[in-house]
Amino acid sequence: MFSAAVDTALVCAVAAVTLAVVASLGFRLSRSSRDLGSDADRATYATLHTAALASEYLREGLTPAGAQKASRHLRGLLRCDVLVITDDAGVLAWEGGRSAQQEVMPLVEQVLGSGRTQIFRRQSVIDAQLVELGELVLCPVRVENRVVGTVGAFSSVVRAGLVRATNELAGWVSTQVELAELDSSRRLLAEAELRALRAQISPHFIYNSLNAIASFINTDPERARELVVEFADFTRYSFRRHGEFTTVAEELLSIDRYLLLERARFGDRLRVSLNVGPEVLGTVIPFLSLQPLVENAVRHGLDSKDGIGNIAITAHDAGTFAEITIEDDGVGIEPEHLRSVLAGHTEGVHVGLRNVDLRLRQVYGNDHGLVIDTAPGAGTLITMRVPKSQPGHRV
Repeated sequence: MFSAAVDTALVCAVAAVTLAVVASLGFRLSRSSRDLGSDADRATYATLHTAALASEYLREGLTPAGAQKASRHLRGLLRCDVLVITDDAGVLAWEGGRSAQQEVMPLVEQVLGSGRTQIFRRQSVIDAQLVELGELVLCPVRVENRVVGTVGAFSSVVRAGLVRATNELAGWVSTQVELAELDSSRRLLAEAELRALRAQISPHFIYNSLNAIASFINTDPERARELVVEFADFTRYSFRRHGEFTTVAEELLSIDRYLLLERARFGDRLRVSLNVGPEVLGTVIPFLSLQPLVENAVRHGLDSKDGIGNIAITAHDAGTFAEITIEDDGVGIEPEHLRSVLAGHTEGVHVGLRNVDLRLRQVYGNDHGLVIDTAPGAGTLITMRVPKSQPGHRV
């Protein structure tokens, strides 16, 4: 009797524990499900994730390859039968259904011409192939005041929800194209600034170098020949057409050639010291970002100074950065004038400093511009810090 009662109590206890465990697990699973968010939260995440995937392919703007890859993601957002993306010349992407790219272009041209969203019902479409695909909503893709393309969606019936969604998608595509054009403009600006640096180097430096070489032709022909070779190597590097980046080692080699030619002009008046850590020689830097700083020291710092002029070039490891300094004991720069030059308010001398400063900020951000310490009669110290690791920049 006692044993049976104990067994009964044990069974009840086990059952109670089991129910508690199950209840606890159920509570945790329920809470875990709530942590994932509501259906609306999950739908929002899925939409944003899809847009992020598609944006990767529109970084270069409306291109056939990019539009086709993006359309594979974007069609799911509209849940349409066919998604069409065009520019102002033709169809770039056709995703889903049977292709009728040529047949759709007359309708696209109507939207390009009007700049307004249009709905093409079956009864208004003459072409039989398009009728088979269903109804079509076409929305313009605008960049500023220009219509540069369209986004279209085929469905058996085009309802108000699809029209709104397609309009929103066309607006999103417009934003991606604007960003791509802005990025392109920045690249063109960087190229223009690089051309400006080359133009700054060429007239003054070439004239002085050729004069220096000419002065040795009769007195020291061998020296003149060596200088001609160095001059050719320097100009070949400075005016090369490939690549926006170089290494510290390559830039310093170019600077060595430049200073060799300037020493032919200055003689013993120009003294240069170099202190470079081998660990920074392979650091990638924007092409022609050091040479203009050295030229500024020679041309504006020492050229106007009597007696001996000293330039010290250092490059060393600074944690995750390479720090490069160029210091001269020349005439210095008025700080207010320097601020005006760097802000782009003053042209003329020291414009090379502004071009280098602007390019560094464009590449690495505003925190990585030139740091310049100077005053009239106190020389100039220029410091440049660049990240040692730059996966996106190649020589």
